[in-house]
Amino acid sequence: MGTDFFEISINFVKMVAIFLLMVQLVPALVWVERRGSAFIQNRFGPNRVGPLGLTQLLADAIKFIFKEEFIPSHTRKFLFYAAPVMSLIPGALAFGSIPLSLPFHVEAFELFGQTMGPYRFAFQSFEMNVGIVFVLGISSLGAYGMLTAGWASVNKYSVFGALRASAQMISYELALGLSIVGILMIYGTFDFADMIAYQTGPLTFTWLGSEMTIPFLPNWGIFYQPLGALLLFIAMFAETNRAPFDLPEAEAELVAGYHTEYGGLKMNMFYIGEYGHMMVASALMTTFYFGGYNLPFVEPETINEILLAAGFSATKASLLTSFTFFLVLFTKLLIFLWIFIWVRWTLPRFRYDQLMDLGWKKLLPWALGNTIVTAVVIFVMKTWS
Repeated sequence: MGTDFFEISINFVKMVAIFLLMVQLVPALVWVERRGSAFIQNRFGPNRVGPLGLTQLLADAIKFIFKEEFIPSHTRKFLFYAAPVMSLIPGALAFGSIPLSLPFHVEAFELFGQTMGPYRFAFQSFEMNVGIVFVLGISSLGAYGMLTAGWASVNKYSVFGALRASAQMISYELALGLSIVGILMIYGTFDFADMIAYQTGPLTFTWLGSEMTIPFLPNWGIFYQPLGALLLFIAMFAETNRAPFDLPEAEAELVAGYHTEYGGLKMNMFYIGEYGHMMVASALMTTFYFGGYNLPFVEPETINEILLAAGFSATKASLLTSFTFFLVLFTKLLIFLWIFIWVRWTLPRFRYDQLMDLGWKKLLPWALGNTIVTAVVIFVMKTWS
């Protein structure tokens, strides 16, 4: 957390702020989903409570908070209460481990007669050099929340939904994990910051012993691993239980699936967990294949130098540079979140056998083949040079 009170305080505030960012994005995304689906289906959407229905979010929050607490008598109460928390925490922890911008630096200063600093603060809740291992490990725990919710509800529809959710997530985790092996071999690291740093500048690669550069394309992972990016994107829809892979809560068959017996704040926590996993998925796509917080053909040092030349102090220039690149990543994040919403209201839901066949018979072999081909190409390129 830090070596002194100031560093510990800033790191704590940073962790709370990133968590609140994730939580506060959820009502905004719900509004966008309602308005977006209405636009796609030629409807009005929320338009009565406030301008463009914006304060409908406040009305929903009041409803969630004050809704009557109803717990069926036959539930396993401790696990029934624990399940929403188990669904929320993995998404929050995974999102907190992804760098949202460049680290910002605070120069040494005087405080209470003591010299403090200099400090370096990562623009994420916690920094680790094996970030992708942590994200994959902690995200997979989300299945336990769904399974616990279904089992603790003692409701056949909830149990069926929970079994579907756990089987679906376990099945697609294999394809998801294999789909990123190719890009990890290219980057040669598990550290998110190193992956993003690799994607700076124009597209540069080695071909038959010669270094090739395409100056009008950014050095993004999508140009090295287009198939891996497509496979990861499809698998993430299944991992987040979003349409057309939302079989665990198929309304026509299972009422509401694993959260049939939930309402009020507990239901809201399931929503936050689902949208949190969508944010993690979007952030991973951005980090692996679309340069992370990098702005194409713009070096961070350039912006920092411009700010310094404009008269800003080193600390303010560093903060403004980090915030600028945060807006870049945030924009990319919102684009992918909109695609999640767009797909939900465009494609029909798969049958369950089709969903499992796609995961085991299509995505998994293609992901394995992509890994093998990538390994062979990397080996040939290294031995040739």
